[in-house]
Amino acid sequence: MARLELNSIGKGFGPVRCAEDLSLTVESGEIVAVFGPSGSGKTVLLRMIAGMFEPDDGDIMVGGQSIVGAPPERRGIGMAFQNFALFPHMTAQDNIASGLRAKAGARELASRVTSISRLLKIEHVLGHMPRELSNGQKQRTALARALIGNPEVLLLDDPLRNVDAKLRYEMRLELPNLLRRSSAAVLYVTQDYREAMAIADRIAVLIDGRLAQVARPEEVYARPASVAVARLFGDPSINLVEVVPATDQGCLMCEIVGARIRLGSFHDQAADQGPCWLGVRPDDLAVVRSASEDAIPARVVAVTPMHERAVLLLRFPDGTEWLAALPPDSPMASADDGVFVRFAPEAALLFDRATGLRVDVPHRRQAA
Repeated sequence: MARLELNSIGKGFGPVRCAEDLSLTVESGEIVAVFGPSGSGKTVLLRMIAGMFEPDDGDIMVGGQSIVGAPPERRGIGMAFQNFALFPHMTAQDNIASGLRAKAGARELASRVTSISRLLKIEHVLGHMPRELSNGQKQRTALARALIGNPEVLLLDDPLRNVDAKLRYEMRLELPNLLRRSSAAVLYVTQDYREAMAIADRIAVLIDGRLAQVARPEEVYARPASVAVARLFGDPSINLVEVVPATDQGCLMCEIVGARIRLGSFHDQAADQGPCWLGVRPDDLAVVRSASEDAIPARVVAVTPMHERAVLLLRFPDGTEWLAALPPDSPMASADDGVFVRFAPEAALLFDRATGLRVDVPHRRQAA
């Protein structure tokens, strides 16, 4: 099998740039999730690789050979679309076989259709027409059609978006093993950060046509490259407040509505940043009743139960609002209660106020 390489590719439609200087390598057998908000250029990226669009700049290589200008059928690429794109006049079996019919004999074709359908647990619906299939069965049929030709590169455009919650959860568990069996270089587009973290070996965060960060899922969550990346991961989203870090007796400190917060040991780069965004994820907050130097006074505005935890909307005296996600065994507060908020220094993320880029602070929690 072969690796997929994107080398400084760019694409625009009139004045709108959908991709700008994108460089990414996906190894054989690796799953890379392309994650980002709607309109960030994810589908355009897949279509350039598949041959539906050609890049304006840069090069796309498979196995060390450029595929720019090659017709789609000669690129060695399989693709499963978000909307399934099944032929309505063909049975599930014929849909699966359609991508390989011109390349394999009848006996080999039948054997491979049987094998891939059994693997995806759809062998009992091979005789059904697309209109007779559930969304989950359509999704698996489209995936089988993409996989049957053993493509060197597999492109998946948000394939679980139109399936029900139960199947989506099951497929998040099953898909990684299934995809790795094919040994293809897999590019998996999704708008769901949980899906990206569950399925991918690495995540490529795409924002406004540019790659903001490419790293392991744990790294992207624990050490986001920027405020923009941090905001995309987590539910509820990360809490942010503007601070001005300063040093005090060898420690990097900041003040939030009168509370003195320790961020880490002295660090020249962080101390010289000037105004910064301090970010803390709701799961890292502790809500307590007792005051201390590093506890931020707050009032509970609302309490929202969310399955296994409760989310508290907190308001500081200066009007800043944060969210805290508390585990079920935590003492519960009620609306209008006066409380204090604390967090460990290693839970804090610091971002430059002007650029939005993360500022490294010593002793910051590392990704596992």
